[in-house]
Amino acid sequence: MTLASTKSAPVPNPWVMSIAPYVPGRSTSSGGAAAIKLSSNENPLGTSAHAAAAFAAHKDDLARYPDASAHDLREALARHHDLDPARLIYGTGSDEILHLVAGVYAGPGDEVIYVRYGFTVYDIAARRVGATPVIAPDRDYGTDVDAIVSLVTERTRLVYVANPNNPTGTYTAAAEIKRLHALLPDDVMLVLDQAYAEYLAADEDDGGLELARTKSNVFVTRTFSKIHGLAAERIGWGYGSLEAIDAMHRIRAPFCVTTAGQAAAIAAIGAADFVEASRFHNATWRTWFSDEIALLGNAGLRAIPSKANFVLVLFEGVVTAEAAYNALLTSGYIVRWVPGQGLPHGLRMTIGTEAETRGLIAALREIVGAA
Repeated sequence: MTLASTKSAPVPNPWVMSIAPYVPGRSTSSGGAAAIKLSSNENPLGTSAHAAAAFAAHKDDLARYPDASAHDLREALARHHDLDPARLIYGTGSDEILHLVAGVYAGPGDEVIYVRYGFTVYDIAARRVGATPVIAPDRDYGTDVDAIVSLVTERTRLVYVANPNNPTGTYTAAAEIKRLHALLPDDVMLVLDQAYAEYLAADEDDGGLELARTKSNVFVTRTFSKIHGLAAERIGWGYGSLEAIDAMHRIRAPFCVTTAGQAAAIAAIGAADFVEASRFHNATWRTWFSDEIALLGNAGLRAIPSKANFVLVLFEGVVTAEAAYNALLTSGYIVRWVPGQGLPHGLRMTIGTEAETRGLIAALREIVGAA
């Protein structure tokens, strides 16, 4: 028997078609030539020698599947952060983990809250499962706890907070994170995206992992793509309750972290000197860069105070962000113009090497006529 249909082809779910696809940062100039890439918040110091050697040591293991449980990686993370390895999950960058949380806890009819100027993946993760994104107003480009809480309804299932935030670089102190959690219903999962946490000073820990140890509705994600310099391998991890981890494993893709990637990540955890050097370099040149932008205030440039490895520069004068973006491309610098995140007047600029950072400022000074 043939079933009659009025449709000529399979039809995608409408909530999927409502997604604006993620657009990665460019890797080449407008003419296709190589350029200095400061658009994706990669580590300008590269990768630690220990991690690179560990990766290379597995060149003969290409025919074998990786350890699907990532046992050694979970154990290394647990030792380093004093966590329970059974409550750790891993995936293809922290992006996959952020999607897993939505897949487990949200669906059609539910709501997912995130802060205006938040990471693009939050919107995609919500829509992918048929949930409705709810955008909370910001406070000076950062997280506003009271604005988030005011939007919570009986349909709210998830709240995403990046700390430091991407693309603004703003930071929410531990007391505010704790207050936000205390004001959320027990059945709402607070997801703390800590992709840039390693760039914070020791006294700036937002307390997310500590909350996740004892609260079943707190989940923390991190990545090896940023300070550890392993962006090419796409390794992320998350920490939460046993119940949350069990549920996420049911929908996690198997063999999601390669053998060489697991080895490199384990070595990266132990490369404390490289991490500290990366943090110091970033803090030094982020401060210098922000101070130089302040000197261009008369030309309408303003840097949002950042705790990450990038700075969001606002163009509030005659020269627009779009014009500056295109001029920088011509000068050989690729930065991130972010109109898709509600910031048509902003350029997110990664802190590069000393030479790259100095060169970027020189190019900006020329573009705004302050050379």
